[in-house]
Amino acid sequence: MTSRHVLINISTQTLDVIEDEAVIFTALVSTAANGVGEQQGSECTPRGKHIIRAKIGHGCKENTVFVGRRPTGEVFTETLRQQQPERDWILTRILWLSGCEKNKNRLGKVDTMRRYIYIHGCPDGTMMGEPNSHGCVRMRNQEVITLFDLLAVGTEVYIKE
Repeated sequence: MTSRHVLINISTQTLDVIEDEAVIFTALVSTAANGVGEQQGSECTPRGKHIIRAKIGHGCKENTVFVGRRPTGEVFTETLRQQQPERDWILTRILWLSGCEKNKNRLGKVDTMRRYIYIHGCPDGTMMGEPNSHGCVRMRNQEVITLFDLLAVGTEVYIKE
């Protein structure tokens, strides 16, 4: 039986899918501009052990725009970005994370799931490899589609500094 999990490394801004101790997928990501932290409202990326609680966007077109985890009917374009330059774009796929460590990233004011922390796609021109999100883990659209297809609900995700 194989064991597959995800390791997100804040210091290198990378995401690795590891199966039986071998890296089978790797990508540059962008985590929180505010750094790491678990407090609600901090806009920080939470550390520790998580699981994928839900996978959202199966079958949606690349660049599908999501708000509140639902497709809006919009498909991201540069024109749309120019019309709404302050919008935090959540595109293509969402892997919704849930913390596993009580009082660290689960329950109360540190609950990853209630903070709506995702691994998700973003506009193609977005810089990867440097912290710039509002707490989520951003990925390129093609890479988040690949990741989405590699992982099941319940897969463990470790976020470390």
